[in-house]
Amino acid sequence: MVSFSPIEFCEVASGLLFPEGPVVMADGSIILVEIARGTLSRATLDGRVEVVANLGGGPNGAARGPDGAIYVCNNGGFAWHDYEGMLIPGDMAEDYSGGRIERVELDTGRVDVLYTACNGQPLIGPNDIVFDKAGGFWFTDLGKTHDRLRDRGALYYAKPDGSLIRECVYPMEMPNGVGLSPDEKTVFVAETITGRMWGFPIAEPGQIAGEGHSVLPRSDAFIMGSSILQFFDSLAVDAEGHVNVATIFNSGITRISQDGQTITHIPTDDRLTTNICFGGDDMKTAYITLSSSGRLVAADWPIAGLMLNYQEV
Repeated sequence: MVSFSPIEFCEVASGLLFPEGPVVMADGSIILVEIARGTLSRATLDGRVEVVANLGGGPNGAARGPDGAIYVCNNGGFAWHDYEGMLIPGDMAEDYSGGRIERVELDTGRVDVLYTACNGQPLIGPNDIVFDKAGGFWFTDLGKTHDRLRDRGALYYAKPDGSLIRECVYPMEMPNGVGLSPDEKTVFVAETITGRMWGFPIAEPGQIAGEGHSVLPRSDAFIMGSSILQFFDSLAVDAEGHVNVATIFNSGITRISQDGQTITHIPTDDRLTTNICFGGDDMKTAYITLSSSGRLVAADWPIAGLMLNYQEV
């Protein structure tokens, strides 16, 4: 087993308003969302942060598409709370603007809305996104909490030209991070509130093998469930096919093998550690969002990350 200690984190940017969805660019800058600010932003390696586009709502997950544009899962907006100096998202915002998938041109900042619904069912809280080799993308819808009620979530697949959106797995309990195995035969989904990791078999691009809609969970897709208090957020897959999931409350990154038998935890100092992505010439630089304290940090990682489809190099 590779040792993950000690790992030192270097601050790339601070003063961010709940950063998530980091995307590594060829010039070394990081495109990310600031959910509480409602923006797609760029953090440069000298610590500057500039707004690429004002999206409003709650821009959440982000990924670079085959056309070079950034595709954003917008959850429509949270109510925000200051708790012991930490910025914490809560229920649906009073000015909630609806869940949607957006396309952003980096050069111009132009924003186009691609999807707001699937088969007449509105998107509630789109959260995270990953593109496959075929050019389509998987994304999760976390749903929203409303006082004493909570929406059930789902896993979707869509095409970036606006021509197709498909609900693939329903229901799920707050599905958040999403990623693909190196051979793209499995789509991984992390459920936040249950602390469960799932790996659904893929029959073909955009198609789950077997039953995707069921009153019972897929036992063949279950990887692991947490036995301690920790919520799972976004994730990234490494070159060995392990899932690296950002872990809330149990602050850090939890690395999980595909069979769920090997689990390693790498601690951070923010209880709302939310995202990880990989970059650098050898894909061994990890970028992590420490959201409640508004920071983006970087670290040398023992295992190379899996290069994403359409990742800028």
